[in-house]
Parts: sequence; C-alpha cells; structure tokens
Amino acid sequence: MKNKVVIVTGASSGIGEACAIAFANKGAKVVIAARNIEKLNAVADKIKKIGAEVLSVQCDVSIQIDCKNLVEQTVAKFGGIDILINNAGISMRAIFNDMDLDVMEKIMAINFFGTVYCTKYALPHILKNKGSVVGVSSIAGYVGLPARTGYSASKYAMQGFLEALRTENLKTGLHVMIACPGFTASNIRNTALSSDGSVQGETPRDEAKMMTAEEVAIYIVNGIEKKKRTLVLTSQGKLVVLLNKFFPKFVEKQVYNHMANEPNSPIK
Repeated sequence: MKNKVVIVTGASSGIGEACAIAFANKGAKVVIAARNIEKLNAVADKIKKIGAEVLSVQCDVSIQIDCKNLVEQTVAKFGGIDILINNAGISMRAIFNDMDLDVMEKIMAINFFGTVYCTKYALPHILKNKGSVVGVSSIAGYVGLPARTGYSASKYAMQGFLEALRTENLKTGLHVMIACPGFTASNIRNTALSSDGSVQGETPRDEAKMMTAEEVAIYIVNGIEKKKRTLVLTSQGKLVVLLNKFFPKFVEKQVYNHMANEPNSPIK
C-alpha cells in the first residue's frame, strides 16, 4: 500500500473513517470524501498525525458532478488512482407498505448510484494502474431483510453491478472486491431513515456486541492486498449466507424472527 492513492467515500465516520486510517497506517495517500466537511477535516487531522498525505473533498455521492469533482481533485493532487472504496451509504427501517417512495429513491441514489458514479469517473485511472474497486455491501445484499427493503435492494444492486464489472474486466487486470461486514458498530443505524424519510436518531441494536469498524477496515485492507473477490465477515453473516443457499425458507423464518425482535421493530 506504500504510496498507493486510495479514495474512501463516506469517510467522516464508521467503516469509512477506519479504512482511511488503516490505509494511512500502511503508507498510502488517502483521499477522504463525505458530505460533512467539518467531520471530514477532523478525520484528516488524525491522518496527518500518522504522517500520511491526505486530501479532504466534500462530496455527496448521489450527485454525479460531485463524484466527477472528487476524481478530478484526486488526480490533480496525486496524479492517479489505485484504489476506490465505495463505502458511503445510508440505511432505513420501515415496512415497505408504510414507506414513502422518496425513501427508496434516496437509498438507491446514495448506496447504488453513488457507487456507479464514483466508479464510472475513477475507473479509467484505476485501470491504468490495474488497481482495485471495492464495494462495502452487507449481508443484506445476500439475504433480503424485512423492514430494510430499500437497503437490501440497494445492496443487491451494488453487488450485481460490481460482479458484472468484474466479469467485463477479466482481461484488464482490474481487481473488484465486494465486502459484506455484517452488523458493525457504526453510525449507520442512528442515521437510518424511517417510513417518512426522517432520521431514526437511535440504534435498535447493542452496538457494543458488534464487530468494530476498525476490525472491518483491517479485513478490507488485507482483502485488497490478497486480491480477494468477496469478504463475508462475522460468523453469523457467514452462516446466514451459507444456509440461504440450501435452506432459503428456513433462513427467511429465522431472519424474520430476528428482525422482529429488535426494540420498536416495525414488524408486527
């Protein structure tokens, strides 16, 4: 990773911040992107203390021109791109029947189209260096989660896009990795959208019992170094993905019961 140029979206907190710091510790040149520039600059300060080069770019990945600007600023500063971490994302919790369609559109705009836009503009530069495109997905990209229809749809779409991109580039040297962390301690549940699009504002889960963002970041960095195709993290996540291949009806019932048992679950 020494002197590799890495873009990390959604880098103002959680897995994105942890990835940016993990790459910096490996000697990479890190470009961090997010909507909140104050939080982003705070992360940049941490990276500077490590001694790594860093560039902060305010970016809403749901806006094409922002993604284009992110890539242009990166190339202007560092001369190219080796790795793109499509991490920016938002979740939701609501029954589809009760949910405003605006919520679905916002989730898809950030989680799916944000990945598409950033990848589109960064890809020519990454191909020159035979680098990596990474999508931070979820177990929800393998198993549809009740009360997370928008989130699951966005992650399925992301994974389908990245798998097709990988196959298109079998002979170009491009590395594509899909990382599915499972439940990770982060801010994503606090910022999740409710049925009307308002922010949930609290997590329905015990964050202390989850894998940390720092642990996830180490797996992602190691996965890129080893050119892995997929990362499915946590024993629970691996078990769910495996069982769903052979016993989907059983998994549906278990997932339903698990999600229904969340505090204040919209599943009745």
